[in-house]
Amino acid sequence: MNEVDLAFTPALELAQLIRRREVSPLELVEIYLERIGRLNPQLGSYFTVTAELAKADAKAKTELLTTTSELPPFFGVPISIKDLNAVADVTCTYGNPALLNNIPNYDDGVVTRIKQAGFTILGKTATSELGSFPYSEPMGFPPARNPWNLEYTPGGSSGGAAAAVAGGLCAIAQGSDGGGSIRGPAACCGLVGIKPSRGRVSKAPVGERLAGIAVNGPIARTVADAAALLDTISGYTTGDPYWLPDPEPSFLAATGTKLGALRIAFDTSISPLGEADANCQQGVRQTVKLLEQLGHQVEQKSPDFSGLVEPFQIVWQAGVAASGLPVEALQPLNRWLFARTGSVGEYLQAVSQMQIVARQIVAFFDTVDVLVLPVYLHSPIRVGEWAALSPEETFQNIIEWVAPCPPANATGQPAIAIPVGFDNNGLPMSVQLIGKPAAEATLISLAAQLEAANPWIHHRPAFAISG
Repeated sequence: MNEVDLAFTPALELAQLIRRREVSPLELVEIYLERIGRLNPQLGSYFTVTAELAKADAKAKTELLTTTSELPPFFGVPISIKDLNAVADVTCTYGNPALLNNIPNYDDGVVTRIKQAGFTILGKTATSELGSFPYSEPMGFPPARNPWNLEYTPGGSSGGAAAAVAGGLCAIAQGSDGGGSIRGPAACCGLVGIKPSRGRVSKAPVGERLAGIAVNGPIARTVADAAALLDTISGYTTGDPYWLPDPEPSFLAATGTKLGALRIAFDTSISPLGEADANCQQGVRQTVKLLEQLGHQVEQKSPDFSGLVEPFQIVWQAGVAASGLPVEALQPLNRWLFARTGSVGEYLQAVSQMQIVARQIVAFFDTVDVLVLPVYLHSPIRVGEWAALSPEETFQNIIEWVAPCPPANATGQPAIAIPVGFDNNGLPMSVQLIGKPAAEATLISLAAQLEAANPWIHHRPAFAISG
């Protein structure tokens, strides 16, 4: 197997190759670091590359291979961490250049679990400032670009994570999703992205963020990889304000579950913002046809999301003020959002209204197992496409683009984005599957069934092979 093939090998398979001593952790890290050094200047997927730390960790793991057979599940597999999450002794910028000297002395809980699973961390991936936007172009940093076409965005705010996985600059990635920030980048880059249920993955050391809309989750090339990373990062940490029991069996085991006929709803429009574009509609209808062929009961219908738009905006934009950064350190759109932030009372009223609407949306799933929606309402934008717009115009564009994603954040339901093909520009097309509360296993089983019927792992961006 050559170095390009290794760079695009699924994380679970890399773990097995390491166990069989067919490749060492150090060899893998050196392959990925070489690719990062060569391709990242164009791709902008990493803010910080921890080359020396990664090589030291991989060298120690390579030596340990000769003395023990008791290995954690992802021993020696290279991973990236989004630059909204703290890794001890590594810069954490949150996409703001004023924080280039911010070096935490602790690991976020999700990073602790990733380290315990045996992963080797390659660095911190690009995000939008404070994770606020669905593209990853913060001031003071190179923009993250889509490896399928460098003129286009890889999405956001986990855009660097998705670009790194799609470009073969890490085996798998950690991301986070407060309004589509895992699912959108996964869709833009032809990957699998899981937004877990609220309470599935701890937010330690904090309790929660913005009424529980934001969660950590996996971005991967295959459903199995994403499921296995979700197994790794799931679980209760002392003091969590809400939590779910561990899955039984595991999420990875769910990829092999034989499904009966599911009741599946779908739609290509989002109330009150209208229809998806032709490419996004095509992805949904293509998936619906395949689901029918697989024996599922499919019907066009969806909940009414219209009451969610305003309260979700109020809750979401409060994250800018909650960052603690001075307003003058923020880029223009975040400054504008900061200025729009209302009183504590208005925030709490919005939380209550969001929860009322969320109950109505969840009730839709009393008679439906899965809802299929587009991930975004139109295809990826070009890098810098909205740079000259006013904050008001940009914000309205964001709302109209990402509309299918925030409902699952508001309700706390699980959702998974999966690739379904390519559009006329050679960019990936994707759909999202939204499940009942805490029903990740059903979504993972269904996604694995769709993956088997329409495999995508053999697709690789030309840039990542020849660049």
